[in-house]
Amino acid sequence: MKTSLNHFVIIGAFCAGLLTANAAEKVVGGPKGGRLLEKTDPRAEFRVEKDRTVTIAFYDAALKPVAAATQTVTVIADGKTKLEFERNGDALVSKTKLPEGDGYSIVVQFKPSAEARPQNFRFKLDLHNCGGCKLVEYACTCGH
Repeated sequence: MKTSLNHFVIIGAFCAGLLTANAAEKVVGGPKGGRLLEKTDPRAEFRVEKDRTVTIAFYDAALKPVAAATQTVTVIADGKTKLEFERNGDALVSKTKLPEGDGYSIVVQFKPSAEARPQNFRFKLDLHNCGGCKLVEYACTCGH
């Protein structure tokens, strides 16, 4: 009986540690309300505009804007629509629009330079506002 109680205490402490570690990981939103792509250098923010084009803006570690330089981005929406980007000011803007609707998958392929390996980011495009953080769901910072 004593051994079972010890196991229960150890398992409970382990689970509490996991919950604390997960709570400490705060999701950071993009400065303009978009989705910050994880571990890009510079930090890249994916944002859907009102006309359904996509803007990718770049930021330093302190989330101060930096100009697009050698980065390239390709977005595949709904598994079949490929969006290519061009420089517009300090950001990259898609040449075409996203398909109508939402709820479909998005794949963002990011390359910091021509010779770098691409990084792929996948998420669901949900354009409804989150009840908690008030951002669009694809950029939600609530962690729900």
